[in-house]
Amino acid sequence: METTKLSETEFRKWVEDHSDLLFHYAVRRVADEELGKDLVQDTFLAAWRNRDSFRRESSVKNWLFLILRSKIIDHYRKLNSGAVVAGIRNENEDGTYFDHEDHWRKGMYPSSFSVDFRNEIEGREFFKVFDSCGKKLKQIQHAVFVMKYVDDLDSEEICKIMGLTSSNYWVLIHRAKVQLRACLEKNWITK
Repeated sequence: METTKLSETEFRKWVEDHSDLLFHYAVRRVADEELGKDLVQDTFLAAWRNRDSFRRESSVKNWLFLILRSKIIDHYRKLNSGAVVAGIRNENEDGTYFDHEDHWRKGMYPSSFSVDFRNEIEGREFFKVFDSCGKKLKQIQHAVFVMKYVDDLDSEEICKIMGLTSSNYWVLIHRAKVQLRACLEKNWITK
C-alpha cells in the first residue's frame, strides 16, 4: 500500500483529537500524571518521527495507542529490577496478615464490602478512592495489577513483558491486592 505524506496540519489534528484519550489511558496505567504526560509526549514524538511508515491500514487512534502501550511497557521494563521485587517480597512479612504458609491468620480476613454501581455517585466515589489507593502501590505493583485486572493479560504474558519470574509475579500481584484491600477497608468501608 502506498503511503501519503502526512502534513504538519494533519498531525496537529491527531494531537488535538487523541491527546486526552491517550493521557487518560497512560495515567490509568502508571498512576502518575506527570509521567503520563511524558509518555503521551513521547508517543506523539515517535509518531511524528515514524509518520512516513504509517500506512493507514489501521486507524490513527489504534496506531497511537500501540505506540503508547509500547512506551508504557518500556518504562516498566527499565524500572523493573530483582531488587525492587525482593524488597516488596520482604515488606509486610511481619506475620500480621499471613501465617508461614501465606494463609490468612485467624481474625485477619478482609472485611466484606459492596458498591452499588447502579448508583452513579457511589460508583464514582468508589473509583476515586480506588484510584487513590492504587497510587499508593509501588510502580511495578501497580503495573502488574493493571495489566492483570484492567488490560486482562494473562500471567505468562505479563511475566514476559515485565521480565519477571512466575514467583515474582505472584508476589507482586498478591501484595498489591493486600495493600489495595487494606486501603479500601480504611478509606471506603469505614467511611
